[in-house]
Amino acid sequence: MRRRAWGIVDRLTDHPDHALVGILRIPEGQQGPAASIGRRLVGAALALTVTVVLVYLGRHGYRDVNEDGLSLLDCIYYATVSLSTTGYGDITPVSESARLVNVLVITPLRVLFLIVLVGTTLEVLTERSRQALKIQRWRRTVRDHVVVIGYGTKGRSAVSSMLGDGEKPVTVVVVDTNPSALEAANASGLVTINGNGTRSDVLRLAGVARARAVVIATNRDDAAVLVTLTARELAPTAHIVAAVRERENVHLLRQSGANSVVVSSETAGRLLGMATTAPAVVELVEDLLTPEAGLAIAQRPVEPNEVGASPRHLPDIVLGVVRRGRLYRVSAPEVDAVEKGDILLYVRKVTPA
Repeated sequence: MRRRAWGIVDRLTDHPDHALVGILRIPEGQQGPAASIGRRLVGAALALTVTVVLVYLGRHGYRDVNEDGLSLLDCIYYATVSLSTTGYGDITPVSESARLVNVLVITPLRVLFLIVLVGTTLEVLTERSRQALKIQRWRRTVRDHVVVIGYGTKGRSAVSSMLGDGEKPVTVVVVDTNPSALEAANASGLVTINGNGTRSDVLRLAGVARARAVVIATNRDDAAVLVTLTARELAPTAHIVAAVRERENVHLLRQSGANSVVVSSETAGRLLGMATTAPAVVELVEDLLTPEAGLAIAQRPVEPNEVGASPRHLPDIVLGVVRRGRLYRVSAPEVDAVEKGDILLYVRKVTPA
């Protein structure tokens, strides 16, 4: 019985799009409750105003129980009780034109009036339909994106760095099981998937097979190894970056298919040690790693007019050169002259937005 239950859960990619609402979430424009209520009130007032004008213009086709004709106040009163479906019957359309206007115009306005005031349930239903359509379109077109497994401290910092370097939020997909983390990611404009990144079907739903890169920022090293194995099997050409706590697990990540491995505990430990003797150095390193302002490490291709020049004599402060996938320090003799197709790692000055 358990095997059948797991089999049903595992087939996420076979589920219809509407069944994925709540699992896969596409971000959309944020609107506060005050703005939403204000928009509804404006719509209701507009429908009421149009109805009052129509009734007032055709007031001779209505009969009042007092038989003294309709004043503007009577028209407002009739429009209000009519749109709210109260209908006391003390004012009624008697001419053919007035009844025709009621059928063709005031009745649709009555429906609109009820929708904008009592439309919460309808809005929830339309929201699910809208999300299902967005999911369908996203699953059909997603490619060349970045999948981030884990949206804890490391995952958020990785996404922040990518966005600071120009990555668009809609090209980042976050996979996590923490509802608050997913809510924060979606509020930042990221596509989110509620699921365990160690499961192949969750990664398929995230479009890992068509992803440009995969960032693995799980809280446990064993989970990082399993996610890396699964992601590499699904995406043989994607660039996989993984974070681990202990250096002894680096070789496991590389054997599992990770292109780059970051040892988070050692990096933090080095910065803590340096801060005791050279706090300014730590401040500079933090500045280089923060893309929002100050200085940042970036990369760019070699310009045609730079081919043949020494990387140490270029206008930018070059730290390294990537040639045919291999990184060389700027002082290495192999890159004494840059070539066409080289990638320069340099220090970029960031202007605050």
